[in-house]
This record gives sequence, C-alpha cells and structure tokens, in this order.
Amino acid sequence: MNTPVKLGLYGAGLALIFGASLTVGNAVGDVTPADKGAAGSPNGSPKPAEHGHNPAPTTTPTTTATTTATTTATTTATASAEAGHGDSHEAKPASDTPGGLQVSQGGYTLTPLTTSLKPGKKTDFRFSVTGPDGKPVTDYSVEHEKKLHFIVVSRDLASFQHLHPEEAGGGVWSVPLTLPDAGVYRAFADFKPTGGSALTLGTDLYSAGSFAPAPLPGTSRTASVGPYTVTLDGDVVPGQSSKLTLRVTKDGKPVTDLQPYLGAYGHLVALRAGDLAYLHVHPEESETPGPEIVFYAEVPSDSDYRLFLDFKHGDAVHTADFTLRSSGTPLSTGKATPPPGHSDDHDH
Repeated sequence: MNTPVKLGLYGAGLALIFGASLTVGNAVGDVTPADKGAAGSPNGSPKPAEHGHNPAPTTTPTTTATTTATTTATTTATASAEAGHGDSHEAKPASDTPGGLQVSQGGYTLTPLTTSLKPGKKTDFRFSVTGPDGKPVTDYSVEHEKKLHFIVVSRDLASFQHLHPEEAGGGVWSVPLTLPDAGVYRAFADFKPTGGSALTLGTDLYSAGSFAPAPLPGTSRTASVGPYTVTLDGDVVPGQSSKLTLRVTKDGKPVTDLQPYLGAYGHLVALRAGDLAYLHVHPEESETPGPEIVFYAEVPSDSDYRLFLDFKHGDAVHTADFTLRSSGTPLSTGKATPPPGHSDDHDH
C-alpha cells in the first residue's frame, strides 16, 4: 500500500476514536473529587450532603437515592445519639433531692472528727463543714436563732436528739453527744453558709455492740410526754404542701402559755422511714402561744414518716413523736398553701 493511502486510513481511525470518546463523556457526565467523600478529602471535612444539604443530582437516580438514604440515616442516628446522651446525663434540680441523704452537696461537706462512739458514754463530739475551697466554713447565717442545728437519730427512728453545738474555733463545732444504745445513727447538720443556700448534710455514726433494731411505731395521732398530750390533725400528701396542726394539752387542759423555742412556738422535724430523708417543714407565724401549733410539710413520696415535735413549756423542752403515713387524698386540713411571705429556702 502506498504512503498516501496509509496516511488516509490512519487519519480516519483517529477521527473515529475521538468521536467515540466524546459520546462516552457525554453519557457519563462530570466526575469530580466529591466522590471521595469525607474519607477521601484531604482535610477530612464532610461534604454538604453529610450535613443534611442534598445538592441536585448530577449522576443517575440510583446514586441520588443512595446518597439521600445514607444522609437521612446518618442524620437520624446522630439526632438519636445526641438525644440519648443528653437524657442520660441530665441532672435533676437540687430541690428534687431531699435533705440529709448526702454527706456532700454544692461543694460543702460534713466532716466529723470520728464516727465511732461507745454506747451510753457522753462524748465531746466534734465536726466541721468544709466549703468549696476545702477549708472549714466559719461564716453562717442565723436560721431559727441558731447558726447550725444538729440532729441525731437512730436508724430505726426510735431515738431522737436535737442538739445545739458550740463553735470551738477555726470552723470546728463541739457538742456533748451520747448514743444511748449500740447501733447505727444518722447525724444531720442543718445550716446556711453566709451568701449561700440552706443545706442539710448527713453522715452515719456507729456505736459498737449487739443490738436489735426496734420496729417502726404504728401510726398514731396522739403522743404522750409526761403530763402532756399532743394530738395531730392533718395529713401529708406527696407533691404538695400539707397543713399539720398539733394541739398541746397538760393534764387534760389546753396549754395556752407555750414559750418561744427557736423563733416559734414549736419546732418540727420530719424524716422518711427507710432512708431518713430530712423533709421540708415550715412553721406558721403565730402570736398565740398555744394550744395549737401549725406547720406546713412537703413530702416527696407515699411512705411512712416519723415526726418529732419540740415545744417549750415550764422552761423545759419536750419532744412528742408520731408515725404518719402519707395519703393520696387530702384530709380535712390537708392541701394547704404556706402563709404569704414565707421563704422556701430552708428545710424547717
């Protein structure tokens, strides 16, 4: 074959190949580095589709459907994971946790010098409350005429002591304490640091020896303390403020000359049986010294509660105790609103 003919055939072949390439290119469309995705991009940054922005398809419908499904699944899974993470770490407000169940709260810690005492022996019990800076707290607000209230009860709720520690210096508190019998006790420190919120911290104390826990006393509306009789009217209902009226008589006659005690004519402590949660109880302001003393109580759950009323008469403090079961239905004096102007920042 001569040279002109060879050159002609070669040119025709090149033209045919070039035309076929154009046809294939138009059919496939534009190919960009976006096909690498997050894993293939140099900086690891996700592409718009991975953020929920779906661009107009430049490939076949099959590719678009796959991208959309992947994006939807990823977005849904991410949202679900974030929701689950938030729920699992959501903290309850502090007000949802009754007082006395924690030894440390809000950066404050109840620190006793010792937690073991001999039964029946008076001990100079010492403790401090350390603050967020780790140092003993020395500045307290006066609440109910005291900077700090100290209450010790046996775990079976058979023994109750309301004590008044004295400052020994350097943030240390001192109080004479006698645990009457062997067993486990719960000590509560009720206070309000200056500039802070009111707190009730608790810690266990131990008195070595054999002991048999006393059964919880049965529910009763009447308590006898020497010549005094105290009757309880009202009921506690979970989730609301409930009015409790306690009436004091002596030898069958109403006591109308109660003496002020801790800023009121009575002081009431309420503890939940089982965990000894220290509950919100507020006295109603009154200028009448008996025979009735009114409180407003808030209980968190349907349970048995032990109530300890301190009242002063004849220059002596007397303690009457009751066992009360909460009710889902208010009685005659239940479901009440605390008196106007009452502050709810304290536990009693």
